[in-house]
Amino acid sequence: MSPEVTGFFDPATNTISYVVRDPNSSSCAIIDSVLDFDYSSGRTDTKSADEVIAFVKDNKLKVEWLLESHVHADHLSAAPYIQEQLGGKIGIGDRITVIQDTFGKVFNEGTEFQRDGSQFDQLFVEGDSVMIGQMRGDVLHTPGHTPACLTYVIGDAAFVGDTLFMPDFGTARCDFPGGSSEVLFDSVQKILALPDETRIFVGHDYKAPGRDEFAWETTVGEQKSRNVHVGEGKSKADFVDMRDTRDATLSMPKLIIPSLQVNMRAGQMPPADEKGDVFLKVPVNKL
Repeated sequence: MSPEVTGFFDPATNTISYVVRDPNSSSCAIIDSVLDFDYSSGRTDTKSADEVIAFVKDNKLKVEWLLESHVHADHLSAAPYIQEQLGGKIGIGDRITVIQDTFGKVFNEGTEFQRDGSQFDQLFVEGDSVMIGQMRGDVLHTPGHTPACLTYVIGDAAFVGDTLFMPDFGTARCDFPGGSSEVLFDSVQKILALPDETRIFVGHDYKAPGRDEFAWETTVGEQKSRNVHVGEGKSKADFVDMRDTRDATLSMPKLIIPSLQVNMRAGQMPPADEKGDVFLKVPVNKL
């Protein structure tokens, strides 16, 4: 089965959110939604999420799932906001508990912060499946960028989050806590083992040098033949050396501090104080 896929590009974070529709019904899933956040003012906005909501309503779709490929470090999830408007269950990989334990300590969240993934409606493991109308999606555990990364294979389409980018840009960084270039290489091989004609939908695009337009759809075959980091039979040893060397030069994502605090809570803000005010913490010398 071939789902109908509509991508929504967020230029502020270079994120692509997806509405994935069962072609034989009105059922759909939303993958990796975005809540706009201006760090300098501490203000949120729902413009990006509202575009997705308007599309769903205009096409009279029914949201079954709000799927997260991982705990994003570069944008805030809008899943709770969209859930309030459209329904659906919020799902993520079961290794979210590792992320919650790690960053619960970084942000000094205390014992009141639950580290069991209970903020989400569903925790997935390798081999699980989701139904979107009559269409089945299968879950692959593809860690390396983070321990909790998933790829959702829905019909002839695979939603890979940050594991792979467009072939001319390569692969995700692996230097976050719990990341591993060796593990990422093995995860990529899972994805490349899918049929060559499988459509690949990436979580971000940064428009590699020499390319004029942003893009987010490719295929397994194109990744195998042209990906600058893992294509053309590149070895694991060469990949690990390249990835680790490159990651050592990268700065932290601009929104990593607010993103992790919110996304490890399934898109919810930290609890408000007695006046109803919400605060995010800035850990010093922790990241």
